[in-house]
Amino acid sequence: MAVKNMERKITKIGRSIGVTFPLDMLKAAGLKPGDIVSIEQKGEEIILRKSRKIELPEGIDQDFFDLFEETYQEYEETIKGLVDR
Repeated sequence: MAVKNMERKITKIGRSIGVTFPLDMLKAAGLKPGDIVSIEQKGEEIILRKSRKIELPEGIDQDFFDLFEETYQEYEETIKGLVDR
């Protein structure tokens, strides 16, 4: 993957500010218009990446996934063994 180096101008958008990105750069990063991104600041750097947050289906709450994670951790070897059957 080629690293692109460019400068962009910070633009006022209503009461906010933004930076535009070329579509080919977004596509190369696995992003498209409408995607949710996470933003992290490290000193003077701003890191932008596709959000990994999962929206839960209606009727399923976080407790279900917490219990699932606990169960998976407890029976991980057994579950992985079932894959090979």
